[in-house]
Amino acid sequence: MYRYSYFNEIINLIFKQNFINSLLNKPSLITLLVIMVMFTSHLFAQNSSSPLVVVVNQANVINQLTKRQVIDIYMGRFNTFPDGSPVLPIDHPRGSSQKEAFYQTLVGQNERKVNAYWSRLLFSGRAKPPLQADSEVMVFNTLFVQPYALAYVSEADVTSEMKIVYRFK
Repeated sequence: MYRYSYFNEIINLIFKQNFINSLLNKPSLITLLVIMVMFTSHLFAQNSSSPLVVVVNQANVINQLTKRQVIDIYMGRFNTFPDGSPVLPIDHPRGSSQKEAFYQTLVGQNERKVNAYWSRLLFSGRAKPPLQADSEVMVFNTLFVQPYALAYVSEADVTSEMKIVYRFK
């Protein structure tokens, strides 16, 4: 969550300079590329060192889910928590590393195969897919305001407003 604001600050600082001059000035362009590579490698290092966990809003009464229950919710088999209360599963944006890692770990499928699965289910009208977030910020904001929200996040990003209900082994 904080990584993206850091990235935006870097971009804003770069674009405060005269954009055309910075493009024509090779040292500035090289500096930009070095900063981007450093930021990207830091982002991947941070994501790889912190595993994904499944979380709910702190106000939710659910304290624990099994892997089977998480699969059933995210793959559309159930639209409620085990206690019968409604659930709003949230997916990260298309193409995000979190989404790819989550589905690969959860069901052994890449995002493309999961999307094909949902296309078949939507065509048959049998289930509703998880809410597709437009950004990581939307994942967190929905989780904070919706007591029945269920999301997967990096364990390093868990806040006091969240409760971990499943850890991948």
